[in-house]
Amino acid sequence: MYDLRSIVARLDENKNEWQTAGSEPSQTAFRRLSQKSSMRAYFIRRFLLILPTFLGITVLIFVITRFVPGGPIERIIVQAQQQALSGGGAVSETVQRQPLSDDQIALLKKYYGFDKPVLISYFSWLGKLLRGDLGTSTRYYDPVWTMIRNRIPVSLYFGLLTLIATYGVCIPLGIAKAIRHKSVFDDASSVLVFVGYAIPGWVAGILMILVFSSHWEWFPLGELVSENVDTMGFWEKALDLAWHSVLPLLAYLVGAFSFMTFLMKNTLMDNLAADYVRTAMAKGLSFRRAVFGHALRNSLIPIATTFGSNISVILSGSFLVEKVFNIDGMGLLGYESVVERDYPVVMGVLAISSLLFLIGNVLSDMCVAWVDPRVKFE
Repeated sequence: MYDLRSIVARLDENKNEWQTAGSEPSQTAFRRLSQKSSMRAYFIRRFLLILPTFLGITVLIFVITRFVPGGPIERIIVQAQQQALSGGGAVSETVQRQPLSDDQIALLKKYYGFDKPVLISYFSWLGKLLRGDLGTSTRYYDPVWTMIRNRIPVSLYFGLLTLIATYGVCIPLGIAKAIRHKSVFDDASSVLVFVGYAIPGWVAGILMILVFSSHWEWFPLGELVSENVDTMGFWEKALDLAWHSVLPLLAYLVGAFSFMTFLMKNTLMDNLAADYVRTAMAKGLSFRRAVFGHALRNSLIPIATTFGSNISVILSGSFLVEKVFNIDGMGLLGYESVVERDYPVVMGVLAISSLLFLIGNVLSDMCVAWVDPRVKFE
């Protein structure tokens, strides 16, 4: 038997449940609106933090390049010593040690801006950098931005091809390996991927040049186009470019290929073993729908986090691969500038690469938010 108090209490509980159910759509809309607002505010803060972070990076770049020995003045002194020794005449010991006078060294310091204090020189370089003036190369005496701009299309070409090929091959391959785990296909592909992981890209490039270019002569030894490219038609130029791009592209893919494949496989296997996938399959959902409808999207979250870091790689390139194949891109420019102590070029390349990396990190968060709507940014 129910007493009157228990009946009244139950009616009050039902009334509260009805009120909550009636306001559920409005609460859901409010939560979505607040989540979008917090996400927008988060990304605005992230973009605003790029500026102070970039300023800190410029301080490190300037200090390191300023105090590392072997700058342009030292290179000119070494060249003067070599010219004095190769002249054939009698050279005094003083000239051998210091072929330039103090006035000449002072003029060189003034020309390269080394006569000013470090703080003044830094703010002078930073002001030019913010205006888009990266300085002048101390070796080629060309504007640094012009040198970088001429090499951006080459690095962008290989970077985009590498990015498309990496995600276009590694994601399907990782899915196939996870579904066919411990099969002959999984074992055979794992051997190939591990071999590619163990061999650096530039070493693979040297091996491919020796085998496919030097021995069998299937592909050119290097460079991006043939010498007679100006006399070719449009389609001949396209085929010539593709012919020269095969080996460098394979060398670019070797390093990132194995990492992305195993990342996709391992994350998908973890999600296939999760409770929500097994529960969905126990309720009658097919294995195919469980993989592509539930587990795959959650498995793409770690892949999305790597997308932003690849933005800087697209333009900066791999200097060792470009050195092996003699491709005049951003990577080779940065490598040669470090070897030749061309500090304006070094600082320009590092500044652009750092800025792209910072923007890429924000893009990675955007990709994660797009792949996984459950992510909350506060």
